[in-house]
Formats: sequence, structure tokens, C-alpha cells
Amino acid sequence: MKKQRIYIDTSVFGGYFDEEFEDFTKPLFDRINQGEFKVLYSTVTQDELENAPTKVKELVIDLKVEYTEFLEETKEAIELAMEYISEKVVGKTSFADCLHIALATIHRADLLISWNFKHIVNIERIRGYNSINIKNGYKQLEIRSPRDLMNYGDES
Repeated sequence: MKKQRIYIDTSVFGGYFDEEFEDFTKPLFDRINQGEFKVLYSTVTQDELENAPTKVKELVIDLKVEYTEFLEETKEAIELAMEYISEKVVGKTSFADCLHIALATIHRADLLISWNFKHIVNIERIRGYNSINIKNGYKQLEIRSPRDLMNYGDES
């Protein structure tokens, strides 16, 4: 079976060390480190992590190269992100969030994972992003929190 390609935004890396989110984030990273997923991360994530605590930066550095794919910011992604804003899915201050969505969309991620419930993991916003994605010929993007990826084991 093909590995799922998951785009992880910056909030997930920070969530690893956050009391509120660690119970769902750490198991996700265990699964990543076991090779269950291909992790997509981008120049946007890299820029946002520039001022992050060292332990958060090390979490990114420790990802195994064979389980990651690095995405460069492109003109196509910038234009799509700007369209999310011009169509009022979110405001101008959410440009970086829109770039995460656009990069995940353009690179055909199976899922985008985030703890950002205000601008990303929000049903109204997801509908807005996906209506624009479809209008532009892209597939819909599944947007979830790490909690949605919990592996509860075999229930049979």
C-alpha cells in the first residue's frame, strides 16, 4: 500500500511540546518515525520555525530524509494563496496559512495536518479552500488535526 503523504504545518511541530496537544501529536510522530507516512513540509514551515525553541527545530531536523519531501514556495502556490484571501476565505494576515494550504493542494498531499483551528482546521474555511481548489482544477484537500489520525488499534 502506498504511504499517505501528509503536509504538516508549523503548529504540529509546536504541538509536540504543548501540554494541550502532545497526547495526539507524539503518537503521530511515532508513526512518522516508523515510516508510516511521507511528511511534506515547506519553506513556509522553515521560515515560521526560524524563531522557534531549539527543541522544536530539532524535531524537524530529526525527521528521516527518506520519510520527508521538502516543498519550495512557487508562483503557483502564491497565486492560489492570494486567491483564498481575495475570495475572503480568510483575511490578509493569514497569508502564511494560505501558503500551507496552497502548497499541500498543488503537491497533492493526501492530508494537511494542523492544530490551527481558527484559520485551517475549520469547517467553513475548509469548504472555502476546497471550493477554490475545485474551481482551479485541483482536488479537494483533506484537512485534519493530529487527533483525527489517532491509531486506536484493532477493534475486531
